[in-house]
Parts: sequence; structure tokens; C-alpha cells
Amino acid sequence: MECFTRTLRNGIRIVHAQITAPVAHIGFFIQTGSRDETDREAGMAHFAEHIFFKHTHKRNTYQIISRMEDVGGDLNAYTTKEETCLHASFMLMHYERALELIADLVFNRDFRAQDVEKEKEVVIDEINSYRDVPSENIFDDFDAQLFGTHPLAHPILGRAADIRRLTAEQMEQFVSGHYFTDRMVIASVGGVSFERLVKWCEKYFGHIPGHLTDSLLRPPVTYMPEHQEVRKRIHQAHCCIGAPGYDCYHPRRLVLALLCNLFGGPGMNTRLNLALREHQGLSYTAEAAYTPYTDTGVTSIYFSAEKNNLDQCMDIVRKELERICTVRLGTMQLHRARRQLIGQMAISADSYENLMLTIGKNYMVYNKVTPLAETCLHIGRITASELLETANEIWAPERLTMLVYR
Repeated sequence: MECFTRTLRNGIRIVHAQITAPVAHIGFFIQTGSRDETDREAGMAHFAEHIFFKHTHKRNTYQIISRMEDVGGDLNAYTTKEETCLHASFMLMHYERALELIADLVFNRDFRAQDVEKEKEVVIDEINSYRDVPSENIFDDFDAQLFGTHPLAHPILGRAADIRRLTAEQMEQFVSGHYFTDRMVIASVGGVSFERLVKWCEKYFGHIPGHLTDSLLRPPVTYMPEHQEVRKRIHQAHCCIGAPGYDCYHPRRLVLALLCNLFGGPGMNTRLNLALREHQGLSYTAEAAYTPYTDTGVTSIYFSAEKNNLDQCMDIVRKELERICTVRLGTMQLHRARRQLIGQMAISADSYENLMLTIGKNYMVYNKVTPLAETCLHIGRITASELLETANEIWAPERLTMLVYR
């Protein structure tokens, strides 16, 4: 599928894939997330995402949430370590409505003290809901182990004490100081021509003054692996093992993605799931993940189990890690692993909303969109030697950090 691109005079970039469908999708990406916060700003990136939906200088909260929902559309947002995204799905006839609304939320925002005070309780409730789920909370604590005092260690939601200190003035300063127009992307997938989309984007975004990046990201701290065990009043034990991985520009990032997918991806036939669940019946959830960032990455291996089975599970995981670091994949094993990842990516891209989110993030990070077919060709060229070398580089025993909730 061909993607069309354009850059407005203020630096905001546009990427569009034209399809034939009654529903369209738009995302507004800002390359700012929790890693851009100082310690005193922890939680601001995510909190800003919430406050965008409260007031603009022309709309109140009800008018904002009703603008798309009144026509059956959906308006949502998310925040990660390195990005904030507002996105909408809607019937094709409401394209301009969605673009105008997103422009109003971001550039005509009105951060009010009463909105900030009220939303604090909502966000603190969201934080507490995550803290009640050990399988979620353990990843925040694991990131803190990996990154220490670096902002990448900040939980995206912040902490309750951080949130209670926020003011409307601080929120406005954070957004004004970190939302650079040359780090913004409008991603679109829908049944309109690219020239028509550009015309609308010029109308609603073209007049925004350029605000170009004037700061560099703070590099991650030197990594020192550590093992930690935390006693908690929970029924199950939870374990997270991992280490920093490749950044999103590393030539072997796809090799690492394939390695993690083989070891503990979403399939039921992964090594972790077979070893812990199917062969031994010890764990319901066992998975591995790889998240690349601009200048580093994270690999994590997670499983939960009954507390009296934890030590046995850890022994099994260590043996599986040793095996993947020492035993080269056979020809058929490698073929199956590559084919599985390619199939998963193709199924994900078959959702037009997922496609919009994918091309938006790709264009934001790489300033280009790599066609799925090209990515599949790269995966198809990955060798067993590359997998073995990557496993030994990333998952060498002396590099691994471990966190246990017991």
C-alpha cells in the first residue's frame, strides 16, 4: 500500500494511505512522552493527554466528548515513554470534523485549575488500578531497575504524590516547552485523496507557528544488572527477567524482535509457553517482549505462577535461555519462526486502525514508512547465526536483571 507524505511549513508532517472503506482513521502523534519529564514533572506527559479533553477556548468537556460520539465516531489518546497520540475513528464523511477537533484540542487548549484538580483524582485512581494488578505494576518497577535515575525509569502514569503537586501553569509550561512542531505527525488512513487531506491539514494546522526542536534527549545511564525480590500480599508470584535491548535504529532490531517472538511472543507454541504451561502445567501467563526506544531498548521475560512453583519455573526459564543462547536453530525451526512473525505482522496490518498507528509512528521516528513487504523480506533473510549471536549479546546471564514479586 502506497503512503503519501508532505511537510507543512511549520514542520508538521503528514502521512496518508488511501483505502476504499466507509470508516477512516486519523492519529496526531507528538514525539514527547514520559522520558521528556524531569523528576518534578513525572506524570505530566500522561496528565496532559487527559487535560486536552477538558476544555479548549471554544469547547467545554461535553462538547469535546460529544463532537465525534454524536456521529458514531471514537476519540481516544495514549501516552508512552516517547510519544503522545490523539486518534479518532469515524465515518468517511466526518474527516474534516475529526481534524478540526484534534487541532482544537492541541493548539487551542485551555488548561484550567479546576479541571486539573478534578482530573488528579481520576489519574490517581488509574494509578491505583494498575498498582492493584501485579502483572502490570511489575513492569514499572522493572524499568526502574534498568534505568535508575534516568527519566525512562518514570512510570508513564506518574505516582500519586507527583500528580497531587501538579498545577495548570506547570502543565501549560510542559506542553509549550516540549511539543515541537517538527516532532508532530498527522497520520491518516481513509477513502479521501491525499490532496484533499493536505488541504484540510493546511486549513486547521498550517497557521500554527513553527516550534522546532531545541533540545537533545538525555542518554540512558550506564546499565548495571541487579536481582531484587519484593514481598507482597498477593496470591501468585510474578517474575520479570531481562536487560536493555537495541534501539529503534539498530540494524539488528528485527533480529531481536524475531528472537523475542520465538521465545515468548503471542503464539501458544513459543518456547516459554511450551516449557512452563504445556509441558509442566506451572504457569498460565509466560511471555517475552521487546520495546525499542530512540537510544536504547528493553527486553523482558515475564511469567506468573503459584508461589510454591516459582523456583521450579525460574529453573526452567534459565534452561530455556541457556538453550536459545547455545543451540542454533535448524532450517525448519528458523523457517517456522520467520513465517510466524511475518503472519502476525500481516494480520495486525489488516486492521486499518492498526495500520494508521503503525505508519504514524514509523513516519514520526524514521521520517519514512517502510512497506510491510520490505520488512518481511528483511525478516526472511535473518539467519540462525544472527539469532544465536543476538541471544548471547542481549541475554548473556551476567547481563540479566531480575525482579520477583513473591
